Amino acid sequence: MKLLDIYAKMKSDLDVIEGQLARSVTTDHALLSDASTHLLKAGGKRIRPVFVLLSGKFGSYELSVLERIAVPLELIHMASLVHDDVIDNADTRRGQLTVKSKWDNRIAMYTGDYIYGKALAIVTELENPQIHQILSKAMVQMCIGEMEQIRDFFNTKQSVRNYLLRIRRKTALLIAISCQLGAIASGADRKAANLLYKFGYNVGMAFQISDDLLDLLGTEKQIGKPPGSDIRQGNITLPVLLALREPAIAEELQEQINQIQLSNGAGETKRALNLIRKSAGIGIAEKMAARYINKAIAALGDLPNIPARKNLTDIAHFIAKRSY
Repeated sequence: MKLLDIYAKMKSDLDVIEGQLARSVTTDHALLSDASTHLLKAGGKRIRPVFVLLSGKFGSYELSVLERIAVPLELIHMASLVHDDVIDNADTRRGQLTVKSKWDNRIAMYTGDYIYGKALAIVTELENPQIHQILSKAMVQMCIGEMEQIRDFFNTKQSVRNYLLRIRRKTALLIAISCQLGAIASGADRKAANLLYKFGYNVGMAFQISDDLLDLLGTEKQIGKPPGSDIRQGNITLPVLLALREPAIAEELQEQINQIQLSNGAGETKRALNLIRKSAGIGIAEKMAARYINKAIAALGDLPNIPARKNLTDIAHFIAKRSY
């Protein structure tokens, strides 16, 4: 089943989530309301809410409960993007101006903080302390991941292990707990919740590697921002690290990265992209993403054979091959 077909079958429930997202960040303060809904209006895959809802199928499915997981997790993701755009000095996201670009850094930082606060306020409506503990620990790890990324800006000597640990914290954990918390909130058994966490973790790792590849290989129309944005902002991703290991291009690629750091020049970025696209690092990164997808699908094997399991498998396959 195609991704759009899965979304179509879930449309009524996803519409409820979308409405709750809009209501949750709307406030009488006009500027804060405009800034908070700006990214929301740009759309998005809503992959985290989808994972919450599908994971909830392995227990007693109640939308009124699951929305109190799905909405906060998407808000946390949105808030992190607003803050990321300040750190990365990014002008566009999803083909739209970023909050920091449309207003300024100060508005963006407080907008992100406000969205985080709204997320926490909603999840406290659920009384299960385990949910709060899992969510708070994940948020701490996300912050550590962000700090590590800042620390490693333009650090071409970092290890692949450091990269993988960083994306685990920045991306994979939030997707993993989307699956886990959907199961817990619906009363699914511990085994199911753990398997869904494992699925989400591996999908999350593949999702970020795929995202990093798209930044290098995609067009501006596909990814909603200029290709090479990561390297221009100093974010040295897996394919770049792998390309830097190739003796034939390592020296030239390092020089282009040095020039990008000094001048943020479009010409140097284009030359760096050309080198990376021809490198073996692209293929190696693609194979690593595929291995994570295979691990994710294997984790589903011990779950009940219900339609949600097939939907999760199909989404994993989409992530492995996505072009946007």
